[in-house]
Amino acid sequence: MTTFAEFDLEPKVIQAITELGFEEATPIQSQSIPIALQGKDMIGQAQTGTGKTAAFGIPLINKISRNDEKIRALIMAPTRELAIQVAEEIEKLSRFKGLRTLPIYGGQDIVRQIRALKKKPQIIIGTPGRLLDHINRKTIKLEDVNTVVLDEADEMLDMGFMEDIQSILKQVPDERQTMLFSATMPPNIKRLAEQFLKDPEHVSVIPKQVSAPLIDQA
Repeated sequence: MTTFAEFDLEPKVIQAITELGFEEATPIQSQSIPIALQGKDMIGQAQTGTGKTAAFGIPLINKISRNDEKIRALIMAPTRELAIQVAEEIEKLSRFKGLRTLPIYGGQDIVRQIRALKKKPQIIIGTPGRLLDHINRKTIKLEDVNTVVLDEADEMLDMGFMEDIQSILKQVPDERQTMLFSATMPPNIKRLAEQFLKDPEHVSVIPKQVSAPLIDQA
């Protein structure tokens, strides 16, 4: 059992974790957080519901300064629902540090998003299509990003976002930390990792029991 106190995190980050009622780290968190805190690239294989948002969220919150006025972290997610969910969790984990997060997704008024971007968020959580829209409009600039997270990468590629992701990552400085999380590791994910990650550490937390135990399969 690993407790969050063992990770050498800032007191304000520990305070948020404690307030959320988290006591011990899940397997993906206990393996990923130490790697992420060292600034290394990482491939995490884990299902939804294993606590992976905190696995990448805690280290990136830990390293961003409240007084920073630049976009320092970019998290890409396949759907609007996931982008909102990740943004909410990052907000809770960073509340005592006072960091500014902003979800960016299609289906929401772009003018409203442009207004919100003027408040200088340090963490952007977005869907690839809408992110690219903002990049093309020059309302989002990624030259100061030092951490990129690809969440549910297999789902993003299944939805046809490969080219969008490649275009977005080319806008981010080469000197950055990239973390990719995916439930499965098909060949196209491996290709994406080879193209954009540097000597990544691999973390895999895949339950042996995949199907429901009471279901007969024929």
